[in-house]
Amino acid sequence: MSLGGGGGGGQQQLQQLAEEIEQIEEQIEAIENEISGLQTEKTEIDEAIEAIDALETGSEVKVPLGGGAYVHAEIGDIDEVVVELGGDYAAERNQDGAADTLEAKKDTLDDRIDEFRSDIAELETESEELEQQAQQMQQQQMQQMQQMQQQPDDE
Repeated sequence: MSLGGGGGGGQQQLQQLAEEIEQIEEQIEAIENEISGLQTEKTEIDEAIEAIDALETGSEVKVPLGGGAYVHAEIGDIDEVVVELGGDYAAERNQDGAADTLEAKKDTLDDRIDEFRSDIAELETESEELEQQAQQMQQQQMQQMQQMQQQPDDE
């Protein structure tokens, strides 16, 4: 009777492990989405740095207004670049300072990406451990069932 009760409890434990593994997979997917967003932001920063380096005072540019609309504008002074610093703060920088500020932002993004990748590695390790536990439990249940089937034959 304890084998039957243990088997039912084992099924419940297996179900719980499966749910935990699924939650971990969802966490990994969410983190991967965060990484993708950060990589997109890095690409945008690279494009901004490239533009800042290429522009000169008097250059003509197209400025996005939103909704797919642009207006032609002339750069009045390339040494008056406004760069977001984060936390709703921005600062005016000269051309080199703006590029340096953006490079620093990229470095910060790289650090965050590394942290997220480390989190993913930890979650994957945890998931693998849970999967091994589930496999062991399934093997034990199979052995118990085989033993139960063999007992009547022995008598």
